[in-house]
Amino acid sequence: MPTIRDVARRAGVAPITVSRVINNAGYISEATRQRVEQAIAELHYVPNSLSRSLRFKKTDTIAFIVSDITNPFWTTVTRGIEDASSEHGFNVILCNTDENPAKQDNYVTVLLQKQTDGFLLVPAGENAGVVQRIQKQQVPLVVIDRHLKDVTVPVVRSDSPGGMYRLTQYLLQLGHRRIAMLSGSMLISTGRQRVEGYRRAMQDAGLPLEEHLVLCGEFKQESGYRMTRQILQTLHPAPTALLAGNNFIAMGILRALDDLGLRVPEDISVAGFDDLPHYLPAEPALTVVAQQPYELGLQAARLLIGQITGHHSAGQEEIVLPVELLIRQSCRPPDER
Repeated sequence: MPTIRDVARRAGVAPITVSRVINNAGYISEATRQRVEQAIAELHYVPNSLSRSLRFKKTDTIAFIVSDITNPFWTTVTRGIEDASSEHGFNVILCNTDENPAKQDNYVTVLLQKQTDGFLLVPAGENAGVVQRIQKQQVPLVVIDRHLKDVTVPVVRSDSPGGMYRLTQYLLQLGHRRIAMLSGSMLISTGRQRVEGYRRAMQDAGLPLEEHLVLCGEFKQESGYRMTRQILQTLHPAPTALLAGNNFIAMGILRALDDLGLRVPEDISVAGFDDLPHYLPAEPALTVVAQQPYELGLQAARLLIGQITGHHSAGQEEIVLPVELLIRQSCRPPDER
């Protein structure tokens, strides 16, 4: 592998001159610059970015620590982050935790050691310790999609409680009264907020809160499948509508209903939080509250880059993106069955 000294010999200059060309530092004549750049190209020399990072204390990297990259929602968030980062000259390191705090902590340790310029974090669980740990190192940080207590940190999230309130309200307007809510973990703020939105809509409609109509598992297909079978095989009378806490739970619900021989919406109505990607269509098309995952990633990355570059100060700023109710074919009034 060629070194900076090899480049210097090829160009007929001192190694410090090559360094100045690479880092665009100090005066270099145009003729000398061209000789050095030609030597770099001929030798296929790759500058040592680590030594440059240690000198300037800047690596031009952003870490995105996410809970489940297999979910299409997070894939689209990542694209928004990458586009905003690329626009400002930053590279993105992607880390997947599977909601595992130990895995998350290991990633944070490695990334801090590598002097990552900033963190975009979807915290695993509710422990604010990971945020405080990053902040103690004075590294810029933005939390995505979660709300943590006892810490002051910028947050970019969607309107989870408001979205689930509107979705529940829509089912109530159709005439449904026994509506089951299948959500993710209550140890995660999005899980709690979506259940809170459901409960508030039921209360505002003057209906009693039947806790057996709320099941909480994980934001995964397997959990949606398991909760659907559990609630339909144990509750009598059965609910006339099912609400999914996210798109993966919705996919699990639809698979369970198919296995049970139940038709949507003829036998039971289904609606969910998060839209399904175009390459995973549901039949019939699912009524959902749609988030803006690309915009979520874009705004979070821009907020973080503003902190890194000194154009934005860190604080308790919270950006809440609106959601959209998309009415499709998966719901109908219960008396039309």
